[in-house]
Amino acid sequence: MRVQGLIVRIIRQFIGDKRAVALLIVAPIFVLTLTSWVFKGDTYQPKLATVNVPAMIQDQLKKNGANLIDIQESEIQSLLKNNTIDGAVIFSNEKVELILEGSDPMVNRSIQLILQKSIQPMAHHPSLQSMANQSSLTVSYIHGSAEMVAFDSIGPVLLGFFAFFFVFLLAGVSFLRERTGGTLERLMVSPIRRGEIVVGYVIGYAIFAILQTIIITLYATRILHMMMVGSIFNVFIITLLLSLAALTLATLLSAFANNEFQMIQFIPLVIVPQVFFSGLFRLDTMILPLQWLSLFMPLRYGANALREVMIRGGGLANIWPDLLVLSAFSVVFMILNVLALRRQRAL
Repeated sequence: MRVQGLIVRIIRQFIGDKRAVALLIVAPIFVLTLTSWVFKGDTYQPKLATVNVPAMIQDQLKKNGANLIDIQESEIQSLLKNNTIDGAVIFSNEKVELILEGSDPMVNRSIQLILQKSIQPMAHHPSLQSMANQSSLTVSYIHGSAEMVAFDSIGPVLLGFFAFFFVFLLAGVSFLRERTGGTLERLMVSPIRRGEIVVGYVIGYAIFAILQTIIITLYATRILHMMMVGSIFNVFIITLLLSLAALTLATLLSAFANNEFQMIQFIPLVIVPQVFFSGLFRLDTMILPLQWLSLFMPLRYGANALREVMIRGGGLANIWPDLLVLSAFSVVFMILNVLALRRQRAL
């Protein structure tokens, strides 16, 4: 009977928490639906520039899944460096040269497979017989190399994700305790302004975010030997801005939670979708509404900037739009934090 009474009490307590019941049903449906939309997107067709490529081989490249772009040879380097195209195929003097952008190993392998499948059937053609020979193919990379592995490609994404996730979780729970413990309420009846409260908390938590940024970045690059072509200082800046966005978002959402469990409930709705739009999956193959949704995901901009610096060696001139967007997210979340405090005081 005592066990039965305990079971009934837990059931009543759970049913009384409408948010928990809704999350138990809504969150899995939301995540499964999002996953379905992501994986039902179009198959990615690598963008290949062609120079002096015979028409019959171009037809084979298209048939095997390449998206061909006919350009001048002088444009190849700039388009590859800007990540406008994934590779370029150049035919000259019975030789075939493949130049790859190189930052994504899966795309690199896909392009080489498509090219081999397109050339090999031409072995019986007298004018193309020498080019169909495997020894006639030379491969070069703008970024990365043939030894680049999947971890090098997704490493920057994971670095950004972990920085975002753990700061979000710890800052949200810590700020919630400040509110439920009465500390925040005492501050709000003091002469200190709401904006000053938000700035103070953000700077206080940011100190630990900076510490986390330095430690995980150095560990990833020095101990795990994650690819680092650009400046590690730029990686510090990106990760810090991403952590600040997570911090301000967490403190904002904590205003709508009454305990730590409710704060954790935001993870499937806020953190999990970030993963889909972080660069682990190609955005250009997703349906258009998901591409629009990705514009509101801070991790998209952080991961994009980290990949630009760590894999392509880009500098501030290449990543400033992403840094600007991350800074804007933090500012917007801070303003909403001030409004949330005003709402709480009104209650």
